[in-house]
Amino acid sequence: MNKLIPRVLLLLALLLPALSLAAPAGLPAVTVTTGPQGTSYSVTLQILILMTLLSFLPAIVIMMTPFARILIVLALLRQGLGTQQTPSNQILIGLALFMSFFIMTPVLDQVMDVAVTPYIEEKITLTEALQQARQPVSEFLLAQTREQDLKLFAEMAGDGPYQNSNDVPFAVLVPAYVTSELKTAFQIGFLLLIPFLVIDLVVASVLMSMGMMMLSPLIISLPFKIMLFVLVDGWTLVIGSLASSFFV
Repeated sequence: MNKLIPRVLLLLALLLPALSLAAPAGLPAVTVTTGPQGTSYSVTLQILILMTLLSFLPAIVIMMTPFARILIVLALLRQGLGTQQTPSNQILIGLALFMSFFIMTPVLDQVMDVAVTPYIEEKITLTEALQQARQPVSEFLLAQTREQDLKLFAEMAGDGPYQNSNDVPFAVLVPAYVTSELKTAFQIGFLLLIPFLVIDLVVASVLMSMGMMMLSPLIISLPFKIMLFVLVDGWTLVIGSLASSFFV
């Protein structure tokens, strides 16, 4: 076996030049063509661009979708209930991911209609497809972005004012959107925590009045908080309110 491996490597080394000469010419690695319809790229370069974009996919999903708002609200809700790791992080992330996909479906449909499908049918170039896909995404992000946050990042970038959504660069729009999402998520979380805080205060006051200062109030308040959350159909209210907040 030890003698076979060097022989195989030697045979491949001898055959490699012959195979390279016999093989047909491959696709050009990098070719950029400028024509009347715009700039077009070779297939190899398009694949490289696509793989580069896929490497940014986790950041895109987290920063340019409702994922961050939903996950923060669900995490604060779990903290208010006091159920420690129930539901688990995997369940919360999965729920936030599928809710984000549900909310982004209209935007994704528009991107498919105006950019992806024409590009697959070779009606537009890659550059035109990216420009067409930008508009529905920008409109969604702008609809959820506070004007003061957008103005802040535009001033720091030395840009603006903007006439429409296409004029706002993603370098300004994305951080403004993320900042607005964080503010909105914590505002919703604050409202969710108030009822649970009231229950904790009532239970702690009752225990102190009864002289049970050594007993943790969380042990007593947890069943009451879960009972209240179930009676008001809390999951439906929270998830429904989060989803509808993006369609207002």
